[in-house]
Amino acid sequence: MMKLGFVSAILAEQTFEKVISFAGQAGYSCVEIMCWPVGKAERRYAGVTHIDVGDLSKKRIDEIHNTLKQEGVTISGLGYYPNPLEDNKKNADRYIRHIKKVIDAAGRLGLKNVNTFIGRDHKSSVEDNFKRFRKVWPNIIKYAEKRKVKIGIENCPMFFSDDEWPGGKNLASSPAIWRRMFKEIPSKYFGLNYDPSHLVWQFMDYIQPIYEFKNRIFHVHIKDAKVMREQLNDVGILANPLSFHSPKLPGLGDVDWGRFFSALTDIGYNGSACVEVEDRSYEGSLKMRKQSLIQSREYLRQFLA
Repeated sequence: MMKLGFVSAILAEQTFEKVISFAGQAGYSCVEIMCWPVGKAERRYAGVTHIDVGDLSKKRIDEIHNTLKQEGVTISGLGYYPNPLEDNKKNADRYIRHIKKVIDAAGRLGLKNVNTFIGRDHKSSVEDNFKRFRKVWPNIIKYAEKRKVKIGIENCPMFFSDDEWPGGKNLASSPAIWRRMFKEIPSKYFGLNYDPSHLVWQFMDYIQPIYEFKNRIFHVHIKDAKVMREQLNDVGILANPLSFHSPKLPGLGDVDWGRFFSALTDIGYNGSACVEVEDRSYEGSLKMRKQSLIQSREYLRQFLA
């Protein structure tokens, strides 16, 4: 049976304990916990540290497990979403080192999933980025295999701002690329953190890939997207994507969630599905952000008990 959770980034200023307590009170079964390095955020929704993997003592692990047990909540996976294919090698190496720390932490915590990005040099072609991919990712996946941790790559193109133009900062944006990734690294520990919203605003089928990649879907993000047709007709698909679409809470955009969950049940998916709030209409205060998660939970009751 699928577990319903949320992504902890939306409660950035809350402690791990408060995030888990709220999850239990709000009727969620699990939480994807953000594990960025402690420090300043590099972009919106980044830089959130609910578990500091750089300072994970045995005592802290026991505290984490005790909190989860007390609230009846589990961790769906650890999340860290940098750009390990960035053209600045110093930065890329730093990101890769931290990905490995997150993998280590997952193993020590008894978890099976780490979610991240492939990354991309946004100024270079797909082919040139695959050259980087071959140098970077086989080693990361081997590292995860040894610790029996699955790596779920979110399918977000990471093209939302002018400094990400023209290619975006995450290579894993389409089924054609996923197919190629998994052919080059056929490991059973290498898969997807599947988010239908990113296919919506790319005008792609978000149902069919569920069937094709059924054995590669390790984790699911529940986020909606609303395509604003008047703006699209004005600026065209070559414009910055945020000029013609907006992330929304589930049920407030263009995803057909009945068809989506029907497909997940068809393939026998029994992992975690986590609400990812990026809807600016609900970000005015901590109270509003918590309410957005409660609203999402109420909407999703029709699909998940």
